[in-house]
Amino acid sequence: MRRLTPIRPTRHAWPLLAAGVLALAACGDRSAPEPAPRPVLVTTPAAADAFGGATFSGEIRAREESALAFQVGGQLIRRDVDAGAQVRRGQVLAEIDPGDLRLQQQSAQAQVAAAEGEYARARTDRARYAALVDQQLISRSQMDAQDAAYTAAQSQLRAARAQADVAGNQAGYTQLRAPRDGVIASREAEAGQVVAAGQTIFMLAGDGGREVAIALPESQIGAYAIGQPAEIELWNRPGVRVPGTIREIAAAADPQVRTYAARVALTGDAVDGLELGQSARVHLAGTRAAGALQVPLTAIQPGADGGKAVWVVDRDSGTLRSVAVETGAYGARSVTVLSGLAPDALVVAAGGHLLRDGQRVAPVDRENRPVALQTTVPAAGQ
Repeated sequence: MRRLTPIRPTRHAWPLLAAGVLALAACGDRSAPEPAPRPVLVTTPAAADAFGGATFSGEIRAREESALAFQVGGQLIRRDVDAGAQVRRGQVLAEIDPGDLRLQQQSAQAQVAAAEGEYARARTDRARYAALVDQQLISRSQMDAQDAAYTAAQSQLRAARAQADVAGNQAGYTQLRAPRDGVIASREAEAGQVVAAGQTIFMLAGDGGREVAIALPESQIGAYAIGQPAEIELWNRPGVRVPGTIREIAAAADPQVRTYAARVALTGDAVDGLELGQSARVHLAGTRAAGALQVPLTAIQPGADGGKAVWVVDRDSGTLRSVAVETGAYGARSVTVLSGLAPDALVVAAGGHLLRDGQRVAPVDRENRPVALQTTVPAAGQ
């Protein structure tokens, strides 16, 4: 068998071999570059004011709202007011055709006249029979029959008069009058329409008190009570709040939307300048501790054991850490934080579901400007 002779490197190949070994060693020591810090939107918690617990949308309503309807049915022949008209107590608002009811009244009056004639005859006969029975010209049973006829005629006269009174009242019901001063909030019928007794023709909003109708969530109904203070802010006057109190809370939740209807009464001179149907926001204070803070709704993240947490930027290292918090009432755009958060904390306001603990970040404000980690940023909305 032929023996293979090993190949020995020449003197000139040694430098190339050494350079290759050094290159391989250098490649093995090289590490992946550290990723750049991720930009995050941050904000500092705002102080929760007395009415920052929860905000509800509502509508300005009158405290006294009456559905006006005729007490009798008929054809509507006249409608004197429109929606938005100011009316006074006793003013005629509409009228139905009185023809049939007047005929019924005349018929009832005629029945009264007939009953009066029958009563007069029975009274005369009774007096005549009384004289004859004293003279023993008729039997006592005949006198008893006349007494019964007299009593029946008397009762028929009373019934006829009562029917005449009813017919007279019904003839007067052909005019629909305002029960109090107020504003016509809506109308539900037009002239020429045949309406039934009790069918709503107008909705009258009485003068005086004004309220805001709101719906309270079933999950937080225990945080609110009658007499609790509130603040009302009209949508057409943002930033201007007027005082009020919760006047009424429904005893049962709506079976469809599962909310409790509530009325917030405006106090003092707050009713001046308010129009029915205006949209408003009602600010109510839920259960909260002193010194509570507010953070954006989007800052709240799921925490351990079903709790809540927020991402906070560490000012020294620029990394994230999850901070468990106790939340209070949820508003339309913010959440009340009862404990667990420092007033000067840099809270991540959005995108928390894409972050992880210990991640390096580059905080920016709502104007996309870098935020220095050693300074505090303005509160949200400022």
